[in-house]
Amino acid sequence: MPGGEERILRRRISSVQSTKKITRAMELIAATRVVKAQTRAHAARPYASRITAVIEDIAASGARADHPLMREGGDAGRVGFVVISSDRGLAGPYNSTVIRAAERELMSTRAEGQDYSLVLIGRKARDYFRFRNYRVDASYEGMTDNPVYEQAREVAREVCGRFVAKEVDRVLLVYMEFVSLGSQKVAVRRFLPLASVSEIARLGEGTAEAREAFEFEPSPEGVLEALLPRYAESRLFSAMLDASASEHANRQRAMKAATDNAEELIVKLTRMMNRARQDAITTEIMEIVGGAEALRSAAAAASASE
Repeated sequence: MPGGEERILRRRISSVQSTKKITRAMELIAATRVVKAQTRAHAARPYASRITAVIEDIAASGARADHPLMREGGDAGRVGFVVISSDRGLAGPYNSTVIRAAERELMSTRAEGQDYSLVLIGRKARDYFRFRNYRVDASYEGMTDNPVYEQAREVAREVCGRFVAKEVDRVLLVYMEFVSLGSQKVAVRRFLPLASVSEIARLGEGTAEAREAFEFEPSPEGVLEALLPRYAESRLFSAMLDASASEHANRQRAMKAATDNAEELIVKLTRMMNRARQDAITTEIMEIVGGAEALRSAAAAASASE
């Protein structure tokens, strides 16, 4: 019996060691990818910053825009949600945190008597909301691990099209904001309607003097009309990059915790196996001693009978 227990523990130790190798490899891969994702997120910021700066410069010239993406209010009675999750799991609380935040906002919207429209990025969010019988208007996969601008443009075109067609009154963006390698927080931001030109201008780095050096063709208003959709795309792309970096950071921490737990379990199982081996050795010694004692007793009894 002790020998059988030792064999079982040995197999368990071997299995945990194999799992530890996998989680360690995934931790290293996630650590590499989070650095790349963080670099891409930082590299994309100058583009968004320059678009905002140009809008500021145009606004300084006195231009005003009446773009459909700035339409306030509406009578659709519906709120749109763009939820950014991941395609894969093993990322700790990353997906559950984003999905719970989106579901809370959705339930609050329904409690106010409004309908909802879901546009989901990532397989995890899609599976969750479909499993719970929520109506999903659009879903996208293969965009979360390494998002590119064309993918953000595709999603933005879908979302903005629904807003311009007055199918939704406003759109909320739910994603995980990347603060640092050790800190990420869920963000629920208004995506549409866009802020007014003056509000956007306050976020930029342009100057009122810059407009004196440029002539806008066909007009400042025309440039602004063409620029606002690009501004919406850049905001969505920035959120997707943040979500990607957050996903890899959460996966790195989750895999490190799994590796540490596997190491602790290996130590515990090794101690149990050593104890089982000692029990087996003790049992064998006791059997040998008992057998020798029995033989000695038998020999003594035989001598006495003679």
